Amino acid sequence: MCVPDLCSHYFIVTSTAWPQISASELPAFHAAYGALLKSSMSTLKKRDRKKEKARFEKAQLRRKKLAADVEIIGPKRGAGRKKRQRQVATAIRQIEAREKQAERDELRAKKTQSTLL
Repeated sequence: MCVPDLCSHYFIVTSTAWPQISASELPAFHAAYGALLKSSMSTLKKRDRKKEKARFEKAQLRRKKLAADVEIIGPKRGAGRKKRQRQVATAIRQIEAREKQAERDELRAKKTQSTLL
């Protein structure tokens, strides 16, 4: 609990003492105190961990799909042609996605190399 003083100072209630913080030091104090509170409340972030886990699983599934080749089966003409055309289009998109991922990995590797130098 903060109690304002007439001299624009704030008193912070602790178990044994009332430390005095001047108005000019207050932003730094709030930043430090906020960081302390956030670090001590890490157990309350279950929702964030759940979202992060879901995001990670989704990325893993995406990588797994990207690694597996699309099997193109079915006739070129006649019944089943539309299904084959969808498979071909999916295979093309997968190839493009692999190339894009390779470019991203290459850029990431260059960026890490440049930060190390």
